[in-house]
Amino acid sequence: MIRSMMATTRHHVRTTGQGDAHDITALVARVVSESGLSSGLATTSVIGSTAVVTTIEFEPGAVADLNQVLDRLVPRDGRYAHHARWGDDNGSSHVRAALMGPSLTVPFERRELILGTWQQIVLLECDTRPRRRPFVVQLMGE
Repeated sequence: MIRSMMATTRHHVRTTGQGDAHDITALVARVVSESGLSSGLATTSVIGSTAVVTTIEFEPGAVADLNQVLDRLVPRDGRYAHHARWGDDNGSSHVRAALMGPSLTVPFERRELILGTWQQIVLLECDTRPRRRPFVVQLMGE
């Protein structure tokens, strides 16, 4: 009989504000490697409504391209009802995060993430101010 298990670990990163990206691939890989699970799924999820977890080739050009597209689609200086309601300036942060989503699930096998050569797991800050971003890595596997 195959027994499946779940394991959850908590982490955080310090960000500098909107557009700040952090490569968390090595951390997620270490959690998988040390988990005792051979194969399954690793879900990484940021806690909060103004940051995202996604995958991209983590190099300055690709990160800049992503941020440029987000600036065009959801400009920081746009008009947001959120600003009027709460008197703050992070309406674009909430919209960016909602478009991209708070989590990413990656399969793993033989205690290793199954990712492409140029594919990294990235936490992207969407808020307009520095934050201490908590996130979890949750494993389900055998």
